[in-house]
Amino acid sequence: MTALIFDCDGVLADTERDGHRVAFNQMFQEFGVPFAWSEETYGEALAIAGGKERMRSLLTDEFVERAGLPTDDDGQTALIADWHRRKTEIYAEMATDGRLPARPGVARVAADAAAAGWSLAVASTSSEPSVRAVLAHVMDPGTASRFCVLAGDIVANKKPAPDIYELALERLPSDPRDAIVIEDSRNGLLAATGAGLACLVTVSSYTANEDLSEAALVVSSLGEPGGEETEVLATHGVRPSQPYITLDDLTACLAGGRTGTGPDDGGSGG
Repeated sequence: MTALIFDCDGVLADTERDGHRVAFNQMFQEFGVPFAWSEETYGEALAIAGGKERMRSLLTDEFVERAGLPTDDDGQTALIADWHRRKTEIYAEMATDGRLPARPGVARVAADAAAAGWSLAVASTSSEPSVRAVLAHVMDPGTASRFCVLAGDIVANKKPAPDIYELALERLPSDPRDAIVIEDSRNGLLAATGAGLACLVTVSSYTANEDLSEAALVVSSLGEPGGEETEVLATHGVRPSQPYITLDDLTACLAGGRTGTGPDDGGSGG
């Protein structure tokens, strides 16, 4: 059985800039922490996978002293847990309120895959409540119920390590030759290909300029019939026959998308 595995942030919704960043900053304000991520600095912080890990990177000796934070490891670990718990609540509220609109094509492609009998999963470094909130908002209930959700600290090593995708293959279960991943970033792409999986990349606000040369296909979005069209940014030979991504395109990525010497020139889909 073919398996389709989505990343969450940047794939199901363009959540990083206008979702997670905003939620982190609101949480910092509530806790009286003298810090806020700008759009630019948060983009740089995304090189660190995982929200807890991102927050811990802020805890330099200078910042800890200035903000009056705990100096011991146990105290900092507990603080990070409290920060992350509240940030997740804020983010889930944003998703429930519809402030994180779905990216074009994701609901359509997932529904088509479900109708075709494909297995579905989400594999994300974000917390499970955050992922489930986004999934429930962007998918119809029937399709959302078909997803295996793998998120947060479920594996020891986060992307770009392949652990989360190796676990997805076990849980679905699926042969790597029959599974394709949709990602938006280089970290996610490396995690997918490290697990031996073909990967289609749909770039998001922070990832358009990353090195995505290992992807079977790089597109602007999955596109919608009669709506936003897919622009092909790079490919190892897969050319969508429509101005939007279909299951046939994902199958074509499976057929030849695990290896390649480099992307061809891009061009618009259709």
